Amino acid sequence: MSNIGIEVKKEAAYNRYEDSLKNILRVLNAKADVVKLGGGKEAIEKLHTRGKLHARERIAKLIDPGSNFLEVGLFCAYGMYEEYGGAPSSGTIFGVGKIHNRDVVIVANDATVKAGAWFPITCKKNLRAQEISMENRLPIVYLVDSAGVFLPLQSEIFPDKEHFGRIFRNNAVMSSMGIPQIAAIMGPCVAGGAYLPIMSDEALIVDKTGSVFLAGPFLVKAAIGEDADLEELGGAAMHCEVSGVTDYKMPNDEVCLETIRSLVGKFGRVPKAGFDRIASKAPAFDPKEIYGLIPDDRTKPYDTHQILSRIVDAGEIDEYKAGYGKTLITAYARVDGWAVGIVANQRAVTKTKKGEMQVGGVIYSDSADKATRFILNCNQKNIPLVFLQDVTGFMVGTRAEQGGIIKDGAKMVNAVANSVVPKITFIIGNSYGAGNYAMCGKSYDPRFIFTWPTAQIAVMGGKQASETLLSIKVQQMSAKGMKISKEDQDKMLSEIANRYNSELDPLYAAARLWIDGIVDPANTRKITSHCIEIASNNPNIPKFNPGVIQV
Repeated sequence: MSNIGIEVKKEAAYNRYEDSLKNILRVLNAKADVVKLGGGKEAIEKLHTRGKLHARERIAKLIDPGSNFLEVGLFCAYGMYEEYGGAPSSGTIFGVGKIHNRDVVIVANDATVKAGAWFPITCKKNLRAQEISMENRLPIVYLVDSAGVFLPLQSEIFPDKEHFGRIFRNNAVMSSMGIPQIAAIMGPCVAGGAYLPIMSDEALIVDKTGSVFLAGPFLVKAAIGEDADLEELGGAAMHCEVSGVTDYKMPNDEVCLETIRSLVGKFGRVPKAGFDRIASKAPAFDPKEIYGLIPDDRTKPYDTHQILSRIVDAGEIDEYKAGYGKTLITAYARVDGWAVGIVANQRAVTKTKKGEMQVGGVIYSDSADKATRFILNCNQKNIPLVFLQDVTGFMVGTRAEQGGIIKDGAKMVNAVANSVVPKITFIIGNSYGAGNYAMCGKSYDPRFIFTWPTAQIAVMGGKQASETLLSIKVQQMSAKGMKISKEDQDKMLSEIANRYNSELDPLYAAARLWIDGIVDPANTRKITSHCIEIASNNPNIPKFNPGVIQV
């Protein structure tokens, strides 16, 4: 075991980096505060006048007092659907919270956003909630208050495999898996959306505000000519006393939420996954010092060991093959007492035994080979994996190709793909090309994936991509006999770069659920611990079969 990291001198560069990252966080937090208001303060007050709580107020009352709620997808739909007035958090809030000290997935429709209507990305977000529930064997609570599918975009949410119907299919599968599902009907619940609460194991309904039916009064009138009263058609009294569709009639939101807490509190305890945990030790240095360690220019190198020393317990690691494949750090460590295997891109420029310089953030053949072996070891030992991405991709060029970089990269990708222990990914800087895949990007089933505000996700960096796109466009125009001046090329390059760079922003990724959230770097340790605790609820770790990896 070795101690890593050193106490940093807080000189000009440190202070500049710290100020830069803190400013980014301030802007991000201001945007988050606006998103959390959903449809706005007036819309929330309107709910209150109708005797209803806002979705975030419902969650706050449902979880244990003082406990943390790990929200997923806060910025989902950010900047999307602007032609329809936007959809803050996609009109649905979800995450993992504690109810009587049990981890529970909680999904709540935000009725202040288009009456809780489902946009295409809302469906993706709800499927992600169910995925987290299934992967980690967590009970799930649905707080339903939705007008159903957002009709102008119905073709993008209704018929395909990962569309609306998949939600109800998952309800059935989760029931067969023995995952408890509780639904509270706290507002309208219409048409196909009616299946979600009724396919849950138990359904509560709030009197006078909750309703559930396949067709509302207007549609009933249009379809069969019947004048139907809302309460008689699908109100709480009717469903609890006549149809028997719902199980509990609740007088208001508060009693409903307290009843859910009571029901969850009686669940039987289940075995854990058996990940090793001992008493926690503080990191060697203050995690907030990370702010001053990340350069404000992403092309500049830095020592990733310094970052790790502010995340892992006591700044101590057992570094695997420390002298080999130095552009990747592979190490056993503890985070808040949990044993973890860390795979992190080393951003410092390193030197091989032969005296060759290796670029930081690039995966070479030797580092890919090392990571493959380390991932196999962690699976053998039942140790969760934590990936810290700041990667520009695999090494290219004649020498790298002749050395078999494709083969070694494929081995690493294979090991990540077939890994069965929980994987938690943080994208802290660059995440380009196949480096994203090898370092457990979203395609490779991390249990959770987050970014720092300094992250960028793309096929390649902005400068390279913009120049490549410009070159293609100039060639196409030249082939048509058009002459392009240097000034026109510069203007075209600027336009291409601006568009491409907007897609590199982590908010762009968060809006589309490529990631679960953008997190404060100083909270990386706390979030890692929370995620491993959540993952430990599933004891069913399958046998590891890596396929064909010639090591």
